[in-house]
Formats: sequence, structure tokens, C-alpha cells
Amino acid sequence: MSNIGLFFGTQTGNTQTESEIIQKEFGGDSVVTLYDISQAEPSDFNNYDYIVVGCPTWNVGELQSDWENFYDELDNIDFIGKKVAYFAPGDQVGYPDTFQDALGILEEKISENGGETVGYWPTEGYEFSESKAVRDGKFVGLALDEDNQSDLTEERIKAWVTQLKPEFGL
Repeated sequence: MSNIGLFFGTQTGNTQTESEIIQKEFGGDSVVTLYDISQAEPSDFNNYDYIVVGCPTWNVGELQSDWENFYDELDNIDFIGKKVAYFAPGDQVGYPDTFQDALGILEEKISENGGETVGYWPTEGYEFSESKAVRDGKFVGLALDEDNQSDLTEERIKAWVTQLKPEFGL
């Protein structure tokens, strides 16, 4: 069994593609198991002490629909003792006042249920005015922007995974 469970929701395919890149950077499917949240069960989270959550912000500051449907199920998951990292694509130009809000919404809920957030990411290099995902001047996870900075995605993922490996004890 792998060490890390990566749970993602996707509308356009970007988050799934990013999930696959993250899986590869960690060392493949022997290290990271991918779960499409639309097909996941709350019990799937029980198998991992290290969790990665991927959810794009959709519309104006909303969760992607599959995560929105799963959101209440998060209350049925015990995250105590689990380290949780977050990533998401967003659009900082089109939605500068809700950029990465989905990250903040999920991080808040999972933290309330005992999850320990790891993988904070700097806000430098982004142009936005507000975000529910910023805590103490950093994003609660990796902020990606396929619409405006797709050329930085792979580089950012590599740096973030390098940062996460020791936080996940790898």
C-alpha cells in the first residue's frame, strides 16, 4: 500500500493532470494513490497518515462540484494525527478576489476535524486581491494557475513536492 492518499476533484481535467504530476514527483503509484473524490468513500481517508487534497476554486469562490457534494462527509472523517497538504488550480486574473478560496474552505474544515496542515506556499509571484486560502501571509497549499501561469506549474509542483517530502517523513 502507498504512503500517501491524494484526493482530487476536477471539472476540466487540470486538477487530475496536476495530481498525476504530483504522484510522479513523489515516486509513482507505489508512493501515492490517486482518488477521484466523486468515487471516494470517507473510509478511504482512514488508510493514510499523509493526505493530499486537490480542489479547484469554481465559479466565484466555490468548491468544485464533486468536493461540494463530498463536503459534509468530511465531518465523518477523523483527521487527528494526519498531515494534510493542499493544492489547486485557480484564476488569479479572472477572479482576483476569490483566488484559491476552495483551498481555504477545505483546509478550514479538515483542520477543524484534526488535520495538521503542511505544505504552505508563498504568495509572492501571484496577483490577487483576496483569498480564503491565505494564513499568516502564505497560501495553505500550492496555488497553481493554468489560465495565466501554466508555464510555472511543473516547476512549482517539483518545488512543493521537495518541500513536502520531509514534512511527510519521506
